[in-house]
Amino acid sequence: MQRVAFVIYEGFQALDLTGPHEVFQTTGRYECRVVAAEAGLVRTNSGLAVEATHGIADLRPDLVDTLMIIGGVGVDGARADAALLAWIGAAARSARRVASVCSGVLLLAAAGLLDGRRVTTHWSRETQLRREFPGLDVDCDPIFVRDGRFWTSAGVTAGMDLALALVEDDHGREVAHAVARELVLFLRRPGSQSQFSVPLWSAQPASDPVRTAVTSIQADPGARHAVADLAERCGLSARHLQRRFTAELGVPPAAYVERVRVEAARRALAEGDEPVEALARRLGFGTGETLRRAFHRRVGVAPSDYRDRFRGAREFS
Repeated sequence: MQRVAFVIYEGFQALDLTGPHEVFQTTGRYECRVVAAEAGLVRTNSGLAVEATHGIADLRPDLVDTLMIIGGVGVDGARADAALLAWIGAAARSARRVASVCSGVLLLAAAGLLDGRRVTTHWSRETQLRREFPGLDVDCDPIFVRDGRFWTSAGVTAGMDLALALVEDDHGREVAHAVARELVLFLRRPGSQSQFSVPLWSAQPASDPVRTAVTSIQADPGARHAVADLAERCGLSARHLQRRFTAELGVPPAAYVERVRVEAARRALAEGDEPVEALARRLGFGTGETLRRAFHRRVGVAPSDYRDRFRGAREFS
């Protein structure tokens, strides 16, 4: 039995723990231990009490196979616990694999374990992580990232995707998919899939002309949305719209249109069986190959692979 140690602290996020814990336990192939500074009840950020079965004095750090640090609003306070950081450092040095969920990456970084590594976290912690640990290569677009034996993930449900990836790494795709089916999850999302949907990654327009353009794009992704078309609807010159759109939303109109269309394609692929070529024409990509290239660039997998994951989930729902 491979031993997984989950590190928690006052104010941790319950789902960051319970989601991955259920994934590992469902396989029947892991021994899961919940560890805190001291054994006993530990309060989550929502007030739920969870029992840490072990304190750091009770579990030898060299006996941990997979170390997983849980995130939550209490992580900043936990970083002040020198004994907890020392135990994490010792366990990480001997563990075969080290992982974090959400803001748990801050504990790994505080323990000096991540310098020079590519990591991710929940999008709301990106600025803090970059500011406090400039030696890290922070990429908050993927839902999880692997750099050698270190794995980091975005928040909450992304922790389950990470855990499924770890199970697949250990025992193969079929075991991971069996767990996903048992837990009624969509079959494992690839780590490269963006953690942002359009409402999350996009800033809000500050002016009426740009708001008009954004509303037009979101209302009908497959319509003509060249800069000249958008500018005509907004009553601006193409050059003026390009400049204002980019300044207000942080991306140029063409990139925004592509991301909205990819989001629409993701929903269509997950929910139906429309052929890729037809989908490409309906959503404004023109050809299936253009859709495939844009989809792979934004999501990290081919449209057919993305659909297969969701088709499998629908068949077992």
